[in-house]
Amino acid sequence: MIGVIVSVAIGGMAGTLLRFATGNWISANWPQHFYGATLAVNVLGCLLIGYLYGLFLIRPEIPLELRAGLIVGFLGGLTTFSSFSLDTLRLLESGQAPIALGYGLLSVVGGLLATWAGLVLTRL
Repeated sequence: MIGVIVSVAIGGMAGTLLRFATGNWISANWPQHFYGATLAVNVLGCLLIGYLYGLFLIRPEIPLELRAGLIVGFLGGLTTFSSFSLDTLRLLESGQAPIALGYGLLSVVGGLLATWAGLVLTRL
């Protein structure tokens, strides 16, 4: 069990650092689109979780440590639906309701489609 805990911790650190770097890069290049980093990591995370889930279904011999480290740790640290909620609220509070609505719909629908696409990729 300690191996799984260590794998999740290492994966979480890596995912969190990638999310932090993405946020900094988006803020430096497109500060008016601060929500772009959250959208990007959520859709990417959904694509990856769909792909990994499908891969782990067809390759059950992959060690639990690796599976937990990638899905619970890395993707748990990378994806940020709590930040999604805050970004949406900030858009609404700043009077940008159409952008907030589009952002919410794109995040949810894009995430679902990306998860499906990731799962389909494992079946190719």
